[in-house]
Amino acid sequence: MTRPEFLSGRVLIAGAGVSGRGCAAVLASLGVDLTVADGNAESRSRIASELGVAAVDTAAADLSEYSLVVTSPGWRPDSPLLVAAASQGLEVIGDVELAYRLDRAEVFGAPRRWLAITGTNGKTTTTGMLAAIMAADEQCSGQRAQAVGNIGVSSFDALAAEPRVDILVAELSSFQLHWSSQLRPEVGALLNLADDHLDWHGSFDAYAADKAKILRGQHAVYGKDDEHVVALASSIPAATAFSHAEPAPGEVGVSAGSLVVNEVAGMKAAVVEDVTTIQPAGLAGVLDAAAASAVAALASARPESIAEGLASFVVAGHRGEVVHRHSGVTYIDNSKATNPHAAEVAMRGLDSVVWVAGGQLKGADVSDLLRTHAARLKAAVLVGVDKHVLAQALAKEAPHVPVIIVDSHDPEAAMEQAVAAAVQHAEAGDTVLLAPAAASLDMYTGMSQRGDIFAAAARRLAR
Repeated sequence: MTRPEFLSGRVLIAGAGVSGRGCAAVLASLGVDLTVADGNAESRSRIASELGVAAVDTAAADLSEYSLVVTSPGWRPDSPLLVAAASQGLEVIGDVELAYRLDRAEVFGAPRRWLAITGTNGKTTTTGMLAAIMAADEQCSGQRAQAVGNIGVSSFDALAAEPRVDILVAELSSFQLHWSSQLRPEVGALLNLADDHLDWHGSFDAYAADKAKILRGQHAVYGKDDEHVVALASSIPAATAFSHAEPAPGEVGVSAGSLVVNEVAGMKAAVVEDVTTIQPAGLAGVLDAAAASAVAALASARPESIAEGLASFVVAGHRGEVVHRHSGVTYIDNSKATNPHAAEVAMRGLDSVVWVAGGQLKGADVSDLLRTHAARLKAAVLVGVDKHVLAQALAKEAPHVPVIIVDSHDPEAAMEQAVAAAVQHAEAGDTVLLAPAAASLDMYTGMSQRGDIFAAAARRLAR
């Protein structure tokens, strides 16, 4: 591999975590002179035998010897080391930006095609759907696709893979996009926007601006149902919209119960005849499928490949997965809905919901969520540290909804009681939905454990 010109000087890598070590390994293989800075002595000691290391304060004290800083995506823009680097005119980039530049410099052979997805919610599902579509299209296109970024493998592993990966289907976070400048995907999609990571970005406008960087490529796809996204996409010529509504020419949407690509990149086809078959169930799954279809059409996938990919897609755990059905009641695990916006999306398209919610709200306001969906709530079962905050909001915004409060703090006992209460209130045609609108660490090791316990309880109790 030939070292590109932009790596001719010494490189400082900020962070000795997984991302930092991955960047260091790639740069070291190119013969780049580098130092890894980290504030944790144990982290530095783990790699000191292989790479040059420095404490953060030491690195910040003498930045003149470096020509570039590569930061781990979790490092905030106001981190003293990064602030000092920027003040001295050093460029700071992230891991995905580094991978993109190496790819464009043909370090790993001819440049790949990049298809990129971001948004506050739904990006993992949409990326998985798109990867399945492009994999289904491989027989026709002859090009191998791989999901990368926050799912699948790292971008560096995909670039170095044998056999060659031709299409990188990348799920990108706002952090990764913040630390990018040259990244220009062939197709980039912005799904939706809501308050998230504002402590990191500093404001909603800054967060939105970083997310919008994904639209700077050859083709842009945006969620027409989100007013914030529409405002950001309004200045982009020929951007392609997706929604849950009837699609105008040049859009993807739902017509007579079918998912339709309507004259996007020359494609006019119903790619899913019945949107109720899309997984995950509900409007959120339909929107994710519409976004993936729009990107795939612009990437020249065939209609048959879109249909096949969406049909074969298996939803990732805890993201709207149907975990049980009994006596006409559907049980859905959307434990990944850790904020009110995600819970709002999870409820869309469901008619009668017994809602299992609660956990750490972290100061988030659920009023809009409840006002929007009060009519579809049949009952609410609340657990976790902020259950009483949710109960007060329900009393104000949806006073007709019966509320059951679970007092147990034991993770399994609390969810067992919650599901038992939900089973008592659910009838044929109802959905028991775990969409907590809150984080899980007050009682659980993470959202995965919360979802697993919910699913197990549903299968055991709903018989």
